[in-house]
Amino acid sequence: MDIFDLINLLGGLALFLYGMSVLGSGLEKLSGGRLESILEKMTDNVLKGVVLGALVTGAVQSSSATTVIIVGLVNAGILKLRQAIGVIMGANIGTTVTAHILRLTDISSDNLLLNFLKPDTLSPIIALVGILMLMGAKKQFHKDVGQILLGFSVLFTGMFGMEDAVSGLKDLPQFANLFAHLSNPVLGVLVGAGVTAIIQSSSASVGILQALSSTGLITCGAAFPIIMGQNIGTTITPILASIGASRSAKRTALVHVLFNVIGTVVFLVITYTLLYTVGFSFWNDPIDKGGIANFHTLFNVVVTLMFLPFTALMEKLVTFLVKPTEQELRRQQSHTLKLDNRLMVSPGLAIEQAENAVKQMADLARENYQLCTGLFLKFDQNSVEQVKENENIIDRLEDRLRVYLLTLSERELTETDSKDISRLLHMMTEFERIGDYSVNIYECAEKLAQSNLSLSEGAVQEYKIITQAVGEIVDFACATYEKKDTSIAESIEPLEEIIDLMEEFLKSRHIDRLKSGACSIDVALPFIDMLSHLERISDHCSNIGVYVIGYSRKDISDFDRHEYIHTIHQGNTAFYKKRYQHFKDKYLQALENAL
Repeated sequence: MDIFDLINLLGGLALFLYGMSVLGSGLEKLSGGRLESILEKMTDNVLKGVVLGALVTGAVQSSSATTVIIVGLVNAGILKLRQAIGVIMGANIGTTVTAHILRLTDISSDNLLLNFLKPDTLSPIIALVGILMLMGAKKQFHKDVGQILLGFSVLFTGMFGMEDAVSGLKDLPQFANLFAHLSNPVLGVLVGAGVTAIIQSSSASVGILQALSSTGLITCGAAFPIIMGQNIGTTITPILASIGASRSAKRTALVHVLFNVIGTVVFLVITYTLLYTVGFSFWNDPIDKGGIANFHTLFNVVVTLMFLPFTALMEKLVTFLVKPTEQELRRQQSHTLKLDNRLMVSPGLAIEQAENAVKQMADLARENYQLCTGLFLKFDQNSVEQVKENENIIDRLEDRLRVYLLTLSERELTETDSKDISRLLHMMTEFERIGDYSVNIYECAEKLAQSNLSLSEGAVQEYKIITQAVGEIVDFACATYEKKDTSIAESIEPLEEIIDLMEEFLKSRHIDRLKSGACSIDVALPFIDMLSHLERISDHCSNIGVYVIGYSRKDISDFDRHEYIHTIHQGNTAFYKKRYQHFKDKYLQALENAL
């Protein structure tokens, strides 16, 4: 094997990995991006989780991808750790599908139909059909199918390239000696784990092993430990995905590690005990692609069956190894979704539950506003992770609250209860939108951070003033909702009008900086977008204030929100005039005096 064979081997591996990526991406597009929601809805028991994990992984051709999704869902609080354990075990079974597809290259027959099914014949046909569909189809569904077909073809092309590159190894005695040494189980496991960790795909490393098996020099005794090690190596991807995530996500990644490490140790002990007591007649026989695929599946199925009765114990073990911090415990308790359907028999109690959930949304929306605006001044990854976690909780709260309140509204209710449900539906929507616009501010900050850009000194001063003003109106909105205090609500509208003026003033000043060359377009666009998001947050705070005022009236049916806003903007009340002047002096005047 010379340098050119090595280049061909690496090129074949590159095509193989790219083919897997294209295939998995096409299958995920075809699913309509529903993989996460499917995993969330169908994991209420461990056995269903195993089946679902196997099916999803068989579809996306990567246990690492499935496990990374699971880590993300656990990090977001969508899945519990026990639900995740079943999916992870199933993912290890599903990843063996690739090896069974690749064994088709060993088909040998004079039958015309079977010869057409051989990948070296079928692959170019599939590629031709795939490219025609991808380039010629008008419907996205057909384009996705074309991408899947191309992925299959590229996958097999990569396999053929690797096989051709290693074909000369069968004549080298050194290669035979190498695999003779790999019959040492510990060394075989380490090699399998190391190669898989480097390329981050057990399917790919098993594919390499299948390509090498075409030399006829790899025995069952050498291949089995390598395959077990490959299952350990694939855990590197979810480990990397869990860095910076919650401790629950770290526990999920640890489940994947322990499952494969413990499974490998137990399987090695049983296998070699049987080898030295009973003996295996096939142990020193050459292994082919089919044998590798079969053992890969056998190992993962047996280990899964072995672990199934101990999922609760596994959960306790990883919780013991990765203990929750006091802060995490407090946070988990504060974010528990307490929406008990049994309390619907007493609408008053059910509404009280919903009130507490909306308060959680308000607190999280305010926290996200503070975190996201801070990112413009100092982009911090820990804050980003906290923002994402909070946003996920807000979205889940809104979804569950909407269903809960609409279900409650179908019961026999008093006029007051109906009014409260309507108020809560409005309020939760407003707080959810405040959370969304806060995330938009984070995205603007991220653009600057990725481009290694920062705001000018003048822009920083202006930014601090307007974010302070919007921070105050967010505080007003949260306080007026929690206390149902109309006097606080009446302070929101004059401040909202000042924020509108501040936004217009700052956009104009920033455009002037852009024209004069004091600011680049790359900084100007995120800054101007950020100003729009701040103004939209103040609008939603205004809505909250108006809702509190409207719902405080005995007869809300005679309350016109738009007429109320139009009337107070005319400045006919002494309170409005006083508060408007106060905020004008505090914020607008400060802007005009800024650098």
